Amino acid sequence: MPSVVPDADPVPRDGSLPAAALAELGTRPFGFYVHVPFCRVRCGYCDFNTYTAEELGSGASRTTYADQAIAEIRLARRVLGDTELPVETVFFGGGTPTLLPAGDLERILAAIDAEFGLAAHAEVTTEANPDSVDAARLAQLRAGGINRVSFGVQSAVPHVLATLDRTHDPRRVPEVVAAARAAGFDQLSLDLIYGTPGESHADWEQTLAAALECAPDHVSAYSLIVEDGTALARRVRRGELPMPDEDDLAEKYQTADAALRAAGLGWYEVSNWARDEAARCRHNLAYWRGADWWGAGPGAHGHVGGVRWWNVKHPAAYARRIAAGESPAHGREVLDAETRRVERVLLELRLAEGLALDVLDAAGRDAVGAQVGAGLVRAEPLSAPDPRVVLTDRGRLLADLVVRELLA
Repeated sequence: MPSVVPDADPVPRDGSLPAAALAELGTRPFGFYVHVPFCRVRCGYCDFNTYTAEELGSGASRTTYADQAIAEIRLARRVLGDTELPVETVFFGGGTPTLLPAGDLERILAAIDAEFGLAAHAEVTTEANPDSVDAARLAQLRAGGINRVSFGVQSAVPHVLATLDRTHDPRRVPEVVAAARAAGFDQLSLDLIYGTPGESHADWEQTLAAALECAPDHVSAYSLIVEDGTALARRVRRGELPMPDEDDLAEKYQTADAALRAAGLGWYEVSNWARDEAARCRHNLAYWRGADWWGAGPGAHGHVGGVRWWNVKHPAAYARRIAAGESPAHGREVLDAETRRVERVLLELRLAEGLALDVLDAAGRDAVGAQVGAGLVRAEPLSAPDPRVVLTDRGRLLADLVVRELLA
């Protein structure tokens, strides 16, 4: 989860939510995000809430983390009451969740099932680095109930990985993908990054070709963002590396889209492609569609009924709160109706299904015509059963601009 959190309202010690938020429970899909904040090394571009062994300090340990997460899951059940909430999706993110023993992830998943119940055909994902798993570990994860794995590949080119401070050998990726297939995972996803300083267009094409040789069900491809406070940002500031170039990023996005489409993967969100509807990441779709989820772990964010909260960041502070029987939530914000509407525009417009036209206010609907004229969106007529605004291929390159125009 990102390490920057907004200003917030205080959270009651027991983590209780407003009655209005609880009243909405069960009206939307419900999921769990479990943040595992441990990494072997810190990647230079990463702004997420993660810690190496050297950074943990006293009061936090990988060995006790699963028990703490389970305690928060039980807290979640108390906070959310008796409403039936079958869990549609679980996502173990990080950090590197697969640094924990497979049995720990299995115990956390079992606690979610015991407290809430997993829905039939629930999607259960873990992120993994190619060098954090082997065939035996993948078989254990699959036997423990995880059915989807997302490998952090980023690049297939050694010098690009070195700039990102990624430590895995790209030649290992096909091996772990094959091992995951053999273990019986339902879906396999690869995460890629383009626009790293020093990455040529040929380098990016090599990465795409290597990824597609693995025949993934799903690919996420994100442009590199130089986040303040990271080692990469410091190198850019010192002039050691250039900032990513916007034109280069646009060209690489188009190259990715063409290659992925040619391989049979269609876009369903601006930065995500899937082989078919079943391969789409249902957990992330829940975020983009404004569903409810509980975020467990240090720095994790949750959302229920228009209330968004986030936990204390450091694992030691998290452990202290859990040991005291208190909510680990650090702060929260209650979203008013207008904020929720604006967030729908921001997120849903990025989806291939587009945004329902009636989510826009009068000024936004008036602005649609200009965006159609500019070739950035297509809009279904008001006479359609469910008129929507959908980004065109060119509009995906300028999605942020389109959003600004529709919210102006």
